[in-house]
Amino acid sequence: MTGTSTPRGTARPTSRDVARAAGVSQATVSLVLGDKWRGRVSERTAAAVRDAARGLGYRPNLAARSLRLGHTRTALLVVPALTNEFFARVYTGAAGVAAEHGFGVVIYPSPDGLGPARDPFASARAALDGVIASSMATEALAAFRGMDLPLVMLDSDPADPSVAARVNLDIEDGMRQVARHLLERGHRRFVHLASAVPSWTFDVRARALATALATVPGTEVRTVRAPFEVAAARAATEQALGDPDGPGGARPTAVVCDGDLLAAGALKAARRRGLRVPEDLSVTGFDDFALATAVEPELTTVRLPAERVGEHGMSALLAALEGRSVPEDDLPVELVVRGSTAPAPPR
Repeated sequence: MTGTSTPRGTARPTSRDVARAAGVSQATVSLVLGDKWRGRVSERTAAAVRDAARGLGYRPNLAARSLRLGHTRTALLVVPALTNEFFARVYTGAAGVAAEHGFGVVIYPSPDGLGPARDPFASARAALDGVIASSMATEALAAFRGMDLPLVMLDSDPADPSVAARVNLDIEDGMRQVARHLLERGHRRFVHLASAVPSWTFDVRARALATALATVPGTEVRTVRAPFEVAAARAATEQALGDPDGPGGARPTAVVCDGDLLAAGALKAARRRGLRVPEDLSVTGFDDFALATAVEPELTTVRLPAERVGEHGMSALLAALEGRSVPEDDLPVELVVRGSTAPAPPR
């Protein structure tokens, strides 16, 4: 029987075993498994090496390779929270690209993305090759700037010039899409349920919404802020909605939320006020988390391609480590229309 699998009890396969199985040199194996084969080895040969390595169950000795190459092929991903679905998806995208290039990703939370963050590797900076920071305030990154490592920023202020690369979402266009959707359905009285966390991404949402609504005469918008907690969002929305039977018919007809979690609180507030969604009140979110289809009615929201953000961030870090330039085009976002929005009720 022929094959390349390694029987139980035998020694761990080496790069020499892979070379022998693929019919190539050890140098070729190193090029292919180190992802440096393009332009030097044919695609057919590279595929043969990968197949042989996979069949043998070969795993490179990362410790030895790190000593030989002078780096550990490890990236640090800094996020404001581990419990937020957006950052979990960012990690998934980054880790997928990293794995394709023999890198690992260590995730580190810096609460709320505010600063200054503690340096998690104060005594082991050599354990990292670069840092990716998602949705972080500029002042939160002081510790990481001092590490003399490439820094890639995700969903962060483009005015900060001291980074190797940046990957942003077209947040402004997302909020414009929300505003256009509601204005076209006759809404003129709005509540903006904004995040209480000071951050570039939320500042962009506020400016974009105000600018878009100002293009239509007769619009009104009131901004209230809440932490990313359902109960806090519900309380803030209840206060903003006021008495649905109040004088003048001035009750808002739409609540625009900075995130899906805030929108869930807004939906609860509407029910407490005796308002029907979307007949009496339209509600929009921003994220398109799993929560968006778990609530009733399902939430009209802006879909953010979080995994692509992570993928692009890791690719940008790899490019920076190789001395390649990285284009900084914003990733597009998409308004997903569901049951929580409808034409404005008659005055």
